[in-house]
Amino acid sequence: MQASKQVAPAFGQADLSNCERELIHLAGSVQPHGALLVLRESADLQVQQCSGNVARLLGLPAEALLQRPLALLGGDVAERVAALLQPQQHPGGHADLHEAVVLQCCIGPAGRRFDGALHRLAEGGLVLELEPATTSASAETGGLELQDLAPELMATTLSEALQRFGAAPSVGVLTDAVVEVLRHLTGYDRVVVYKFDPDGHGKVIAEARHPRLESLLGHHYPASDIPQRARALYLLNRVRMLVDVNAQQAPLLPALRPETGAPLDMSLCQLRSMSPIHLQYLRNMGVTATLTASLVREGQLWGLIACHHYSPRHLRCTLRSAADLLAEVASTRISAIENYAHAQVALMVRRLEQRLVEATSTEGDWRYALFRNPRTLLQPLDATGAALFCEGEVLVSGETPSTPELRALLAWVQDQQQPVPVDEPFACASVGQANPALASLTPTASGVLAVRLSTNSPDWLMWFRKEQLQSVTWAGDPSKPMVANNPLELSPRRSFAAWSEIVRGTAVPWSSTELALARGIGVALVDIIVQVQAVRLLIAEHQLVQIRGAVAGSREPVLVANAEGRVVFANEALVGLRGAPVEKGSEIAGLFAAAPAVQQALAEMRRSQHGWRRELDLLGAGDTRVPMAVHAEPVSGRDGQALGYVLTLLDLREARRADTARLNLESTLRLAAQHTRSEASEPDGVIAAILTNASLAAMDIADARGGPPVAPLLQELENSTRRAAGLYAQIRSFSG
Repeated sequence: MQASKQVAPAFGQADLSNCERELIHLAGSVQPHGALLVLRESADLQVQQCSGNVARLLGLPAEALLQRPLALLGGDVAERVAALLQPQQHPGGHADLHEAVVLQCCIGPAGRRFDGALHRLAEGGLVLELEPATTSASAETGGLELQDLAPELMATTLSEALQRFGAAPSVGVLTDAVVEVLRHLTGYDRVVVYKFDPDGHGKVIAEARHPRLESLLGHHYPASDIPQRARALYLLNRVRMLVDVNAQQAPLLPALRPETGAPLDMSLCQLRSMSPIHLQYLRNMGVTATLTASLVREGQLWGLIACHHYSPRHLRCTLRSAADLLAEVASTRISAIENYAHAQVALMVRRLEQRLVEATSTEGDWRYALFRNPRTLLQPLDATGAALFCEGEVLVSGETPSTPELRALLAWVQDQQQPVPVDEPFACASVGQANPALASLTPTASGVLAVRLSTNSPDWLMWFRKEQLQSVTWAGDPSKPMVANNPLELSPRRSFAAWSEIVRGTAVPWSSTELALARGIGVALVDIIVQVQAVRLLIAEHQLVQIRGAVAGSREPVLVANAEGRVVFANEALVGLRGAPVEKGSEIAGLFAAAPAVQQALAEMRRSQHGWRRELDLLGAGDTRVPMAVHAEPVSGRDGQALGYVLTLLDLREARRADTARLNLESTLRLAAQHTRSEASEPDGVIAAILTNASLAAMDIADARGGPPVAPLLQELENSTRRAAGLYAQIRSFSG
């Protein structure tokens, strides 16, 4: 098969056989409710390309406008564009125009009002998109009424919505609020939130709809239904609107850019016409107009807000910016809610820790204590079974496969995990499909989530989910191409047989929150295992060699001392952290900057036989200091005599960086609030809600220790808050 050339398809044509190869960013046409101009970035802003509908919308035919200055259109459009190109007038960064910036202008002798959007192309040149700013049916909009809200009502609606988002305690409550608010704001017949799982498959998790429509809530769709190019565009262009699926698209004139001879990259164009595949699919569904808004978390597409209407619907740019703002704030709240799960993991593990250590002292083995209460292990991850592989033994809880099947599963999981970092969980929603040799596991372990507990031995903790058969609705004869009620850009060429292969033999996919929970439990159990093994190191000399290897290979720094406070053992993680060896027999206190305080704490622990936790600076090579959280526990023999101490250390550098980032964010929020109060004649509820939401999200993220690095998340929150405030500033700029 020959490689396809990177050129735009002929206007009105598309290859429906392979939507993955469709160059949707090179559409070559625009929706007819607006006009597009490609400008040379020069003093006169010469028009190089234009859409074929400029005569109807702008009053000049294409042949009269091409290769002529933008000022030929009359009004103040040229001045407005030139102003956006002046960096000194836009300290917020408008001059780079990497994202579209909105503007208002007048065109022609009559001074017709237009809403505009301007962005700069990577290869040079500017793209100006113009839409008539009328609020009633007119010839320019083909008789279609333009939907808008009064500034006062817009501010009230946004303020109430953001307060509701900020108070949402879970993703489910939040997404229910999102669909209700967006349907009320935009008036679409149906609004859904569509969430992607780790494998890219999607599920409708929230819905608000007109009573006459059937529900899509709970429907699942495979990852292949949204091509990778479409997913990339959802990150670049956060909000996309289709006014009328049956409208005649306006081609670009000329088809190729005069300066480059290449099609126009329309990735950031708001007016870009939709994929013919997508348009045909919408017609099959009976949908006429759509609006989608991206939900982005940590730079990845978490999900989409999809709105459907069954007659043409045109939203003014203020409403689209409002939808973008709400999606942005919802995204930050989703990130805060899901990262807060890490704090919950820490709480759950602290409750397990004491029981496991006590079990080791009384029974000699922590593993049985872990499985003593199955709900503690299964319920947080909504699992139906679990298995622990440790030191060559297998312990199970709930519904699980047989021991031979579990050992075969372990071997396969270890093979799959080879290229994956040790800290990352392994997740699969359909073991039988991924490895037909393990198809017998499907009834009890179709879904598997596994975390590694050791770097040098096959120790794993696994959770299982049973197979769940998912029902799917489709229209027409099952022997013909299926038309599912999918709210997104799906292929109209999917058969019932192919769909059945996707949904059968599959467990409910593991969510990103559940992956985070598993990762946190695994990391915490590794720490507990190291501590327990360190206790066994002091109690049982005949197990010293075996346990020394496990402790030495731990990722967490560990110190074992005798009753006099002298070093018996220091693992490799501690030595690597210091950058210098730890001499056996040396005093533990001498390893820390506050040596007298450590000596006093050890003496007090020797008298009271109670452990302690505190933050201390560990001395490294060249008198460097590493901030650490130190947990010291005394170890006693069966006769009550002190055997020594176990010190586990946690590197606090990332936590300190997170605290600095949090303080910077709080400072930014304070300055923003002060700036708003100084510029506004009266309190602004929307800005207050944005800042309140950011503050709540910052607290949730900062509390989620033990998960991903917090500092980058706080920086992302700061950037997102700035962007949300900027979007609202754009909305307010239209109030006049």
